Amino acid sequence: MRKIIDRHLATLIFAVVALGFVGGGIASLASARSVSSVFWMAAAALAAGYSLVSAVLVVLRERRTGVDVVAFLAIVGAVSLKEYFAGSVIAVMVLTGSSIEDWAKGRARRELRGLADRTPRTVTRVTEHGLSEIPLGEVGIGDVIQVAPGAVVPVDGLMISAGVFDESALTGEGLPVSCAPGEKVSSGVVNAGAPAKLKVTISPAESTYASIVRMARSAEASTAPMVRMADRYSLWFLGITGIATGLGWVLGGPARAVAVLVIATPCPLVIAPPVALISGLSRAAKIGVIVKGGAALERLSRCTTLLVDKTGTLTEGRPRLSGIYVAEGCDPDEILRLAGSLDQVSPHVLAHSVVSAAKERALALHAPSQSVETPGEGVRGLVDGYQVAIGQARWMGITEMPGWAQAAVRQAETDGSLSVFVAVDGTPSGVLTFNDRVRLDAARTLRRLREDGMDRIVIVSGDKKEVAEAVGSVLGVDLVLAEQSPADKLHAVKKESALAPTVMVGDGINDAPALALADVGVAMGARGQTASSESADIVLVSDHLERLGQARSLALRARKIAVQSIIGGIGLSVIGMGLASAGLISAVAGALVQEVIDVLAIANGLRAGLPLGKPWNDQIGMKLAQKFSAEHVAVMADIEKMRRIADSISPSSRHSIDSVREMVKILEENVMPHEKAEEDLLYPSLKKYLGGRDPLEAMSRGHTEIVRQIRRVGMLTQRLDVNGIDEREAAELKSSLYGLAAILELNTFQEEETYSSLLDAVSS
Repeated sequence: MRKIIDRHLATLIFAVVALGFVGGGIASLASARSVSSVFWMAAAALAAGYSLVSAVLVVLRERRTGVDVVAFLAIVGAVSLKEYFAGSVIAVMVLTGSSIEDWAKGRARRELRGLADRTPRTVTRVTEHGLSEIPLGEVGIGDVIQVAPGAVVPVDGLMISAGVFDESALTGEGLPVSCAPGEKVSSGVVNAGAPAKLKVTISPAESTYASIVRMARSAEASTAPMVRMADRYSLWFLGITGIATGLGWVLGGPARAVAVLVIATPCPLVIAPPVALISGLSRAAKIGVIVKGGAALERLSRCTTLLVDKTGTLTEGRPRLSGIYVAEGCDPDEILRLAGSLDQVSPHVLAHSVVSAAKERALALHAPSQSVETPGEGVRGLVDGYQVAIGQARWMGITEMPGWAQAAVRQAETDGSLSVFVAVDGTPSGVLTFNDRVRLDAARTLRRLREDGMDRIVIVSGDKKEVAEAVGSVLGVDLVLAEQSPADKLHAVKKESALAPTVMVGDGINDAPALALADVGVAMGARGQTASSESADIVLVSDHLERLGQARSLALRARKIAVQSIIGGIGLSVIGMGLASAGLISAVAGALVQEVIDVLAIANGLRAGLPLGKPWNDQIGMKLAQKFSAEHVAVMADIEKMRRIADSISPSSRHSIDSVREMVKILEENVMPHEKAEEDLLYPSLKKYLGGRDPLEAMSRGHTEIVRQIRRVGMLTQRLDVNGIDEREAAELKSSLYGLAAILELNTFQEEETYSSLLDAVSS
């Protein structure tokens, strides 16, 4: 029976009914039949009242006829025939079914409640006088706090000292995450290392974890979903019950009619759907997806059109250094080192990307002096005795760009990238290009959504047409709508929603109206955009788009399980009613049979809370995947260098020969051992987990081709004349290096996507 009245009152009623049933049994054993009848009749009357109130509340609150009326009629019918024992059995079964439902819901909700239970109440603040314990509400922006080992990070901040954190409770990430000084740490993660210090960047009330707790409480308080599905089946079930009851009355009188009603009593129609959906909510919370109520999960299972923002959703939402172009005679690493050193003093988002890229390449950054920044234009300063400037060409006074710089700018425009000039001692020396990289999990997420019935995928982006369409072509979407204002996005959602149920995914404040209008709004909550998170029905706590695909799969499974439970429960009940109308099942036996049906329906509904698939449990393999993924940073740098060398090759150039030989040495000493170690150490673990004949055959073939091409370039280099190379040799070398770079880049991206997918699956 659907729980309508207060849980504590329902528990008390169940306790009283159970005592009445037991008391009647004791009196019956003592041959006090009149006393036992009083106990049993009282228990039946109390349960009948409970069923009647529940049925009336269903009508008043939800404007539908519930099957609670069947429970009421069964109890009243048994008592009217003086079948007091049967009436009390029905009463116990009815209240037991309600209690089992409450238990099942409570079990499914514990992941959501656990979020609030973990909320820190106090904070250790670091001052010049030492450490002090203060209430969380007294923490201010700019304060330095210390997080003890095993403690929950209470508020968002930037790391002052390095730390290791367990993000499993917040994002579902199964492995500890290391954070370097200056990196952002979200509240709610657990310190898995030594005491860590961080600088508070946001108030406790606006922190990531506080927002998640509010959304979790909202989800827990949400009304039970899927009553519409129950309504569609309940009318048929009530009709069948009426026919079977009438048939039983005709064939065997009132006693058989009561037996039929008993079997029809606690209907799986009402119990199974909420249990399945709430179990789905619980599993979603475990993997870092907050769903604001079961109704949102049910709607997600029905949507067939996806509209998705580009920046910060399909892409990482932050610029990354994608290329370094330098003047002849300049070293790219040195240009990046000088730029990174100067950019340490700049708060600009591109400056952070330059510094990060320099650190990834282990370049030694030095503190600049005499730095001056012109907002929106660039920054100047002294680095190691050099006057370095980074910014726009016109700000630097560059009126005529040299040929190499023109080529770099054209290439950046073709790729949809930003370009920034670097000048050393007043001379243009380098061009840095930046792009917003497509997320590693974007392509596989969209593939998964299509497999799960998402028929139409549309990119709705405020970015330029060329950039948005480039991303759309990579991901294979159906339509790209570029240069969209918030009003345009709203119109797009309205138009698509008129054709099919629609999901809108975004991360920015400008996405909030569209998220609110869509049938299901999904926000990328890791970026801390409160407006979009509050407007959305579903929030992806972690910065993994893959969670959207998992949420969709969970929604489909929960709905499928709910339908299974409904149809299975109805089918078993109909069979039981047929047997009862034929006189083969008594009222007491019928009550026991129906209770078994209810338990089966609830147990089936709880399956929606199970993991979606088997996790990758090879700890050595996971560590190897993390290790090789980290090494891919160096591999990508080698690929970039390989292309630069190929660009510079020209006939009769001694410099070209030296550069190629240096590149061959790097490939043989760094890249080849990396590829061989992946093949020998990691791939066996991956093949065992993925199953099949050889799921990594294509990638293994890529390793073979990479090694072959490296050796081929080495052989070509050995045959070069010490005095230079001719046009044919230059063309052959260029072709070989470009080809090798393309194969190596493709293989690296494939591995990154595979490693990311498997490491992500650990926690799903």
